[in-house]
Amino acid sequence: MQLQQQRRKVPRSLVCGFMLFGLGLISLFTGHVASDLEWYSQRLVKRSFFYSRLEGRRREGIDIWKSKYSNLFYGCSERGRNFPSAIRERASNGYLLIAASGGLNQQRTGITDAVVVARILNATLVVPELDHRSYWKDDSDFVNIFDIDRFISYLAKDVTIVKRVPDKVMRSMEKPPYTMRVPRKSPPEYYLDQVLPILLRRRVVQLTKFDYRLASNLDEELQKLRCRVNYHALRFTKPIQEIGERLVTKMRKMAKRYIAVHLRFEPDMLAFSGCYFGGGEKERFELGEIRKRWETLPDLSPDGERERGKCPLTPHEVGLMLRALGFANNTYLYVASGEIYGGEETLRPLRELFPNFYTKEMLAVEDLKPFLPFSSRLAAIDYIACDESDVFVTNNNGNMAKILAGRRRYAGHKRTIRPNAKKLSALFMARDQMGWDTFSKKVKASQRGFMGEPDEVRPGRGDFHEYPSCICERPFTDDENSKGEDRPSARIPVNLKEKVHSKYVGENQGDKSLQRLKKSMGEEPISLRENEGDEIFPD
Repeated sequence: MQLQQQRRKVPRSLVCGFMLFGLGLISLFTGHVASDLEWYSQRLVKRSFFYSRLEGRRREGIDIWKSKYSNLFYGCSERGRNFPSAIRERASNGYLLIAASGGLNQQRTGITDAVVVARILNATLVVPELDHRSYWKDDSDFVNIFDIDRFISYLAKDVTIVKRVPDKVMRSMEKPPYTMRVPRKSPPEYYLDQVLPILLRRRVVQLTKFDYRLASNLDEELQKLRCRVNYHALRFTKPIQEIGERLVTKMRKMAKRYIAVHLRFEPDMLAFSGCYFGGGEKERFELGEIRKRWETLPDLSPDGERERGKCPLTPHEVGLMLRALGFANNTYLYVASGEIYGGEETLRPLRELFPNFYTKEMLAVEDLKPFLPFSSRLAAIDYIACDESDVFVTNNNGNMAKILAGRRRYAGHKRTIRPNAKKLSALFMARDQMGWDTFSKKVKASQRGFMGEPDEVRPGRGDFHEYPSCICERPFTDDENSKGEDRPSARIPVNLKEKVHSKYVGENQGDKSLQRLKKSMGEEPISLRENEGDEIFPD
């Protein structure tokens, strides 16, 4: 009995020790948890604080003429130190012929990507051929639209470019140049695996209907090369450049700043969209007949397309959107467009909203006459006037809209407004059910994220031609640093340059290509089926 009582007695000091040890473990664990919770809560509060400030500024209104952050960004497409020089013509893997398709801006995407593909293949690029058989039937060649000597000389360090395949090479060939079409948005590996073996055997390969045939996401140095081609090497010929600059000068003499609107309300575009614009049976018949030109287009529901935001705005709706955003009645408009469906009757509401309404035909009657037979040269003139505008307004997601939006981002995020057609269409339908102030407030809310701000699309997302990655943020001083929360980088990452090691640019790709081919030299592909999932209207 005494023995059991002795066993039950436990020294108080030992009990206190165990208790203190347990409390220490608990405090240690809870301390870590508390610190983690505090850290996460601080980040959440800080993030919420930044975004609430941003939302507050947006509710108060933004500068509709210029992004607050436009001066913080610049195009940065210089060649990296490890980017090897171009392979000389005699040492290249062969000659690459490119047949660019579509209208001016669609051809521009093909020309830009052709240079990059030539670089990937270590090929000598022959100046691309332009499409003469498209809807516009413009017989202009490269030399008629672009400064060919600048194109060749500016890119000399990147790719060897010649005006034609040498006669000696053509005479030595047993067969004519091999012609093939690659699938849309093909990665570099496809060109190395499928095109390069043929190029090495045949010496000359032609790629047809070359538009959007290269993947949007590439290694950093190849993306920068894309930018050097599109934003520096491709310059219009002197006659086109001069008339475009004269139009801009005339607009600047009348007003310090102006809006350029790409209406894109031509009959072919409306027919292609499958939408209905209130013209009754006459419209349905006329656009239906035009629509028969595209055999592969599916039957679409006009109401469904409008609800999905796939229909371009009418000129009247474009004017209402601009007035609701805050552009005054005396704002100067430069309207880039071809034949407007419905003619002057369709344009009248826009003219009433903005009486200072000008087109290239109004500003350069005589000077324009030599260009009238050539749709691509006329499009180039509009391109210059739109590029130089203070605000550019797109009315569809076509090629000119994408190309110019990307160029303006590269030039420091000049204001580019893209209508949020999905939300705006509902507002236009209910326009008579609300006052102007309410309508204006709702339009401004709908357009958040569609005004060309630097952080509208996260880096690496979106089509490269519209959202180029070769954009850098300027360094800032201590004074600016004290206001760091007002910079876009305080809200989302703005390092648009992806640091990716490139297996296509680090060393002589000619040797590497040949090594890769030792195990893959096979027969030429019998059929290359094209994935045309996204049909692009050629403008």
